[in-house]
Amino acid sequence: MPVNQADGETALQLIYTLIDNLLAASTKPVGGIGVGTPGLMDPRNGVIRQAVNLNWRDLPLRRLIVERYGLPCYIANDCQAAALGEYTFTHNPLTANLVVVKVGRGIGSGIVLNGQLYYGDGYGAGEIGHLSVVEDGELCACGNRGCLETIASTKAIVQQARQVALNHPESPIHRFTNNPAEIDTGVVLQAVEAGDEHLCAIITRAGEYLGMAIANLVVVLNVQHIVIAGSLARFGQAILEPIQRTMKECSMTTLAEETQIHISSLGQDIVIKGAAALLLANELQLF
Repeated sequence: MPVNQADGETALQLIYTLIDNLLAASTKPVGGIGVGTPGLMDPRNGVIRQAVNLNWRDLPLRRLIVERYGLPCYIANDCQAAALGEYTFTHNPLTANLVVVKVGRGIGSGIVLNGQLYYGDGYGAGEIGHLSVVEDGELCACGNRGCLETIASTKAIVQQARQVALNHPESPIHRFTNNPAEIDTGVVLQAVEAGDEHLCAIITRAGEYLGMAIANLVVVLNVQHIVIAGSLARFGQAILEPIQRTMKECSMTTLAEETQIHISSLGQDIVIKGAAALLLANELQLF
């Protein structure tokens, strides 16, 4: 179910509706509920400390779900869930370390070290979306300016694409919609594939800033397997090439050359599979 611009209590009700629909459609006993949610959270207590794009603060989501449905519930940040999904279902068994950078409405990374999710002391490890990358840049939902999310998130890219549509009547994006308000990442992808130079430049710029942020991960963690996931991953080489190039330009050469960056093969199911793995690992000890 699309979140669109929903936040606060409205977004919470969407979760309940989705779970209600899934339970109604199930023909087998349900063992529990796994959730991957945006935001800074405490996974041990199932509390979302702050989700700036959903306007949630100190939301006891696990308690609310358990009280409503009477089923075990496990919750992780969506990027952490994505990392667990990637590690569980597609990971190279020869290495125990992995970083998944998930780029959608928000940006974050999930980190697996020695086969375990790494949360950080305050559970905020991997929150690269709120690295300030542009001095005196646009105001971010977190309250700071110039955060990576203001440049490279799908929300930011769609906003930039709508400006292109308004300012450039010759743009190929008009082949796919006559209404700038209807532009979404699907329309942007079509325009990029059609060779729209303005849209291609927007994607390249986003990739370059993502590459800068990933370079920080490379030199701090020296994890050699980095995976790009989320809705922006659909852009394939158009986003991957500037990420790879900029990461190499901004990292120590030896470390950069040993680092592999690729697009996840799990597509839009990566967080769902990670949430399932979280549940299975805790309830059935399958992983």
